Amino acid sequence: MFSLFSKKKFESINVRDLSEKLGKINLIDVRESGEFKAGHVPKAKNIPMNILLKNPEKYLNEKEEYHIICQSGSRSSKTCANLSSQGYQVVNVSGGTGGYPLPLKK
Repeated sequence: MFSLFSKKKFESINVRDLSEKLGKINLIDVRESGEFKAGHVPKAKNIPMNILLKNPEKYLNEKEEYHIICQSGSRSSKTCANLSSQGYQVVNVSGGTGGYPLPLKK
């Protein structure tokens, strides 16, 4: 199981580079709904990690690319590893909302 996470099959971008892409990408925040409501990156859609990983086909299209974000980058990295192994095109947003340089939307 650990080999799945060590073999990186997805890209990562730094959260500081995210602002210029907002509105042009599919951005999914995998934090819990309470965390999301407390503040999130503009244009992000909230789908908690456990819900997204349970039924990704309900929320994702294999032909589209998705940027995945969380608070620090840990949950988003795990989510990306899981989804990329299933054939989804995902990009991890490292640094997460905790490193986002602009005010978060509430």
